[in-house]
Amino acid sequence: MPSHSNGNLSKVYIQDFVLEGFGGGLVTQALLFTLFLALYMVTLLGNILMIIIITLDARLHSPMYFFLKNLSFVDLCYSSVIAPNALANFFSSSKVITFAGCATQFFFFSLLASTECFLLGVMAYDRFMAICNPLHYPVTMCQSACTRLVLGAYCGGCFNSVVQTSFTFHLSFCSSNRINHFFCDVPPLLQIACGNTAINELLLFGICGLIIVGVTFVILISYCYITVTILRMRSGAGRRKIFSTCGSHMTAVTLFFGTLFVMYAQPGAIESMEQGKVVSVFYTLVIPMLNPLIYSLRNKDVKEAVQRLGQKHTVT
Repeated sequence: MPSHSNGNLSKVYIQDFVLEGFGGGLVTQALLFTLFLALYMVTLLGNILMIIIITLDARLHSPMYFFLKNLSFVDLCYSSVIAPNALANFFSSSKVITFAGCATQFFFFSLLASTECFLLGVMAYDRFMAICNPLHYPVTMCQSACTRLVLGAYCGGCFNSVVQTSFTFHLSFCSSNRINHFFCDVPPLLQIACGNTAINELLLFGICGLIIVGVTFVILISYCYITVTILRMRSGAGRRKIFSTCGSHMTAVTLFFGTLFVMYAQPGAIESMEQGKVVSVFYTLVIPMLNPLIYSLRNKDVKEAVQRLGQKHTVT
């Protein structure tokens, strides 16, 4: 990484960046464009439908589905922060993004991705309260409490985003303006920054690692109590319903946190940008696309709500 020595190297401050994206010829770019477009369209359709179904069906007006609706909203937004610009760049000759545009994209991406982490933790806590403390559940998880938990998730995401964005974009980018990625993210930006980036790397691994480990700890503790409670149940139907609901959540958690850990919470992530691009596609497009499918295909309540809305539409 280029650095200044004795102040003799003149600084050329960068106003625009170039998002290099993926290599390959025109055919490769066309195939990638088709893949990105298909993933993004399914993501939009799935998450919008999930929001509409939960909003319109009164039987889904419960804390669990309130959190799921917010999860769909976050997935919808943070994939939209990345995908449209990436699609436009596949056939762009310049692939330029302004300094302000890059900072804005990263801010909202970091905000929404961090918020999703906290929301997944909140959803695990909700299941813990519903299964392990059913008598206290209506009071503990009242509407105001659910709203505060969601706001807390957004505040936590905002804090991480403000810290990461301010520290990253206060660096001097004087060596190159070519970002080896398809969107503005910390690891590729640190590669082209001048000077010492040790503090930024420490913040990246420290804060992201703390969020991932902390939320994972909450989820694991919640599910340990849930597992013990399930094993004490005598009703086989009750066990199956709980396993179905919790299984969907654990699948989403494993996919999301697994990819985030590979990208942000381990040393060496900054050096492996080619692998990072593939991982980034997974958590910016594939996981937001899969979440509505995971929660609907394995959820009897959602499937019944879809049938009821379909019947109403047929009657009208």
